[in-house]
Amino acid sequence: MSNFTDFFPPAGIDLQSSVKTADFTAVANEGYLVNTISSAITVTLPSSPSLGDEVLIIDYAGTFGTNNVTLTSSDNINGTSDNKNIVTNKTSYSLIYTDSTQGWRIKSSSVNDSLIPANFTADYLVIAGGGGAASGGAGAGGLRTSYGSTSGGGSSSESSLNLSISTNYTVTIGAGGSGAIVSSAGGITNGSDSVFSTITSIGGGKGAAIGDTGYGTGGDGGSGGGGGAYGANTTIGGSGTTNQGYGGGGNAGQRSSPYPSGGGGGASAAGTSATNSTTSGSGGAGLSVAITGSSIDYAGGGGGGTYGLTTDYGTGGTGGGGDGTGVSGTANGDANTGGGAGGGNATSGGSQYPGGAGGSGVVILRYPSDYTIIAGSGLTSSTATDGSDKITTFTAGTDTISFN
Repeated sequence: MSNFTDFFPPAGIDLQSSVKTADFTAVANEGYLVNTISSAITVTLPSSPSLGDEVLIIDYAGTFGTNNVTLTSSDNINGTSDNKNIVTNKTSYSLIYTDSTQGWRIKSSSVNDSLIPANFTADYLVIAGGGGAASGGAGAGGLRTSYGSTSGGGSSSESSLNLSISTNYTVTIGAGGSGAIVSSAGGITNGSDSVFSTITSIGGGKGAAIGDTGYGTGGDGGSGGGGGAYGANTTIGGSGTTNQGYGGGGNAGQRSSPYPSGGGGGASAAGTSATNSTTSGSGGAGLSVAITGSSIDYAGGGGGGTYGLTTDYGTGGTGGGGDGTGVSGTANGDANTGGGAGGGNATSGGSQYPGGAGGSGVVILRYPSDYTIIAGSGLTSSTATDGSDKITTFTAGTDTISFN
């Protein structure tokens, strides 16, 4: 047995010899050796307590910091109705019942520590993968955030999430869509969705292939993709998703050589349509969010490519949108911004330069520094501190996370 020299029970406390390894209900004026090596444990404090009733909790194995003890009660604990957690290794807590207002209070503890609430509030930024492009610029991945005053698509920021410790939450980082040569509608794809808990952001819409093949309309998505170049008809951009992003632009009826295309939509502005027969539309601007402590632009739309011209292709929107291509290379959206890809180019001589791939998405969480994230092995993440908060950024993968 561990050495409990520091944990002598107060007078009047009957220390139980049986070690607790599962959830249990405490009895007034008893002390408990609690072993959380295998899992977290919930202790329900006595109901209908009397003034001066006490309960003693002792960390038997020195593992409360890894697997917490949650205290729950029909009465208040430390003056609030929230559950509380013991989160420090090798500790003991003596709680005493005071009255209906304050309820159970800490009488003494082996460390200078406070009980941590089991429930807390976290802010989030969830951005999906940007769309891939052929001719038209691709739409940015949908953007949803509770931080600051504005979210994607011109909406107000969303409500912060109420989270609980020892609860699994899903995190998925959406990949960017695939690009293709300007005449290959089958090779371009929308971006993939990103998820945190109940928040899902929709992948960006693909930038359309050249319309002469029948695929001139941009894809719908978090933000909409741009319409492709077309020699016969007007093309239009795809639609964005409400409260996530804006739609893409089209060729605006410009149907003479060199055939321009539309820009993809971004989180804070629509993609523009072609302005004349030699100038393709630009990608819509992304949104600046300071959830990490610094303002960073995310979810810009991709610029449109121009069929038969090596200059005057559309520029990508701020926040990772790719530029339309000239005569070489591809114009990928930036990784972990959800930026839409830039559109490709085909010369009058038949050479084709592909549109880009969309930028991957990202999930960023901001939460009180009292808590620690436990991330599944399927996720890539890093954690920093800003003031009294931690910020965890997830850049790839899918798995569950929990807090302690």
